[in-house]
Amino acid sequence: MEWRNLYRGFLMGISDLIPGVSGGTIAFILGIYDRLLISISGFFSKEWKKHIGFLLPLGIGMGATIILFSKVISYLLKHYHEPTQYFFLGLIIGVIPFVSKQAGLRKNFKFHHFILMLIVATALASTAFIKPADPVVITHLTGKTAIMLFFSGWAGSMAMLLPGVSGSFVLLLLGVYTTVITALSDFNLPIIFVTGIGIAVGFVVSSKLIRILLTHFHTGMFAVIIGLIIGSIFVIFPGIPESGTPFVMSVVAIITGLIIANILNGVGEK
Repeated sequence: MEWRNLYRGFLMGISDLIPGVSGGTIAFILGIYDRLLISISGFFSKEWKKHIGFLLPLGIGMGATIILFSKVISYLLKHYHEPTQYFFLGLIIGVIPFVSKQAGLRKNFKFHHFILMLIVATALASTAFIKPADPVVITHLTGKTAIMLFFSGWAGSMAMLLPGVSGSFVLLLLGVYTTVITALSDFNLPIIFVTGIGIAVGFVVSSKLIRILLTHFHTGMFAVIIGLIIGSIFVIFPGIPESGTPFVMSVVAIITGLIIANILNGVGEK
């Protein structure tokens, strides 16, 4: 078992609770993105024992964090929304040089790769202007709500694996984010179970697809990934903070995020 993945799962779990922040981005920062895709897509292969040794501690870290910190994140977003968002902005901006280096941007990118990156970044940034569906908190399952939550979890998990795309933001757009966060806070097992199954299925299917694309269209996929990361900056940008304490807290938060991203990038490279 790779128990150091507990802290990696902790960081990914925290990020997946924030609409606009991607667990895939954190995986890139930590240098485990490729390994994550390989382990998820190989979970049902003959080498499942090797992959479960990587995934189980990661899953425990993520699951425990999501359950334990859902109320904390809700509190921070409610009472310290701008500093919290600026902290994650720092993390996201800080990962761009690392991902660009991994992609060999200066060496491998051609004109059409930059155009693709710009199109993807613009498309994702434009979602910041989309009004999320009105949240109706689901507390009891019916056949209809179970199907909706299953496929919402599926869609969210596919987004989680793509750096720059937030699974939480997808849930927000679908109108089920409040339902999921409330279920986690109240430990509503039926809703957690149905959504969790959707997330698990989405992970397996999307990890295989992303691996195929990275293998056969490596530079193009990195152009997409960098575009998604850049676009996500505009999605979570909370606006210019008010002068005084909110401004100072936001500046400190984004600098802290940049510093932590730089430290984690060093860990990822090692």
